[in-house]
Amino acid sequence: MSNKTVIALVVVILGLFLVVQSTFTVHQSEKALVLQLGEPLPEVYGPGLHFKLPLIQKVILFDARVLDYTASSREAYTVDKKTIVLDNFARWRISDPLQFYRTMRSIQGAQARLDDVVYSQLRALVGAYTLTQVVSSDRATIMEKVTQNASEIMRPYGVEVLDVRIKRADLPEANQRAIFDRMRAERERQAKQYRSEGDEEATRIRSDADRQKALILAEAARDAQIVRGEGDARAAAVFADAYGKSPEFYSYQRWLETLRKGLEKNSSLILSNNAPLLNPQQ
Repeated sequence: MSNKTVIALVVVILGLFLVVQSTFTVHQSEKALVLQLGEPLPEVYGPGLHFKLPLIQKVILFDARVLDYTASSREAYTVDKKTIVLDNFARWRISDPLQFYRTMRSIQGAQARLDDVVYSQLRALVGAYTLTQVVSSDRATIMEKVTQNASEIMRPYGVEVLDVRIKRADLPEANQRAIFDRMRAERERQAKQYRSEGDEEATRIRSDADRQKALILAEAARDAQIVRGEGDARAAAVFADAYGKSPEFYSYQRWLETLRKGLEKNSSLILSNNAPLLNPQQ
């Protein structure tokens, strides 16, 4: 290979190197800054093919899409002195790459700053509402105010906060245990009350049943006495009527009845010959 050929190859390689170093491409989802000797130039480059000075200029790309950031769980206090654990996330984007590079430098730095800003705003606004309002009625209002305030604070950093949302609002674990214990105690109190009312009702029913039983037995005994008295009266009347019609026959029947009752099975009597018991005429 001749010297001219070698020189030509070297020139071609150097030319390709210079072309590669002098051009850069920005994707449609990105924006770019050019650093010259470490200092950013004021122009922000959009999607397409662009040129720069080789070796002394460097390209930094930034994501132009909407970014998501999920914060860790943190506690806040409501106006009614209740502790609440908040899980929130934010949607944001780089609105000014030049200012973003000068202040934040990186996505990680911006997220760290955004975390502090969003949490401080959440804590301040949650502290102006009750627990019920935070959980239900005024939740959307709180999120809107947090988004506006956070966006205003982050604007000097080249960041636009589009939305802040509370994913979950829980009570701390210690508070949950206390609430569960209180709920359990309340249920046990209600159960004891129901059992006490049941025992009281059972006692009342038993007392009423015993009273009705005693009343029924008393009425039955009274009716039995009446029937028995009426039967005795009728028997006496029959006996009297029979005695009036035939005294001898009545006396004979009474004698036989006496013998039947007096001389039952396995009975022994020692009487004289003239005992009245053996003589129905006496």
